[in-house]
Amino acid sequence: MRRAKRRQVDAKAADLQQRLRGAQLRQPDAVQAAYAAIVTAQVRLIAALNVEVEQLGQVVAEHFGRHRDAEHYLSQPGLGVVLSARILGEFGDDPHRFTDAKARKNYAGTSPITRASGTRTIVLARYARNRRLADAVHQWAFCALKGSPGARAYYDALRARGTGHQAALRQLGNRLVGILHGCLKTNTTYDEATAWAHLQPTS
Repeated sequence: MRRAKRRQVDAKAADLQQRLRGAQLRQPDAVQAAYAAIVTAQVRLIAALNVEVEQLGQVVAEHFGRHRDAEHYLSQPGLGVVLSARILGEFGDDPHRFTDAKARKNYAGTSPITRASGTRTIVLARYARNRRLADAVHQWAFCALKGSPGARAYYDALRARGTGHQAALRQLGNRLVGILHGCLKTNTTYDEATAWAHLQPTS
């Protein structure tokens, strides 16, 4: 109150303390008891779900680790076991399904649509797409910001050019899908220097 230049600070502070220490507005006892029962049940449900999630995660990790492409997925920055399994499940594991990186990006819905009319060009996000895969790639891009200096630099460069946060994540996701495709095609794991070589200053 002093920083806000209020008057009679001591009296007002004492009044506020008295009001805060007094009896509060309450619901009838029956209503309070009902709310208490609901919250208690919800806490028990959340605790049980957390146990189930942990157990399911262990099962996913065990089975995903047996897949021939598990090492390639897990080497990508921002991908853990569960998110890798989600993305692999949506892409499938047929090595001949996607002829090139562009085909994989189109399926993921990360590649933009460019529309030109006269001198005007508009770049739009794809809305007809596999939304489960798109959601997983979006989460992947967000997590990669912490695990990859190259991904962070790529995102920051987009933001510096005025690209919005969501659009920058979509473009980063598009780049990551292309990197994953290259690793799968060449049977190699992720390499930070190779993946973001185009961002390195040239001598």
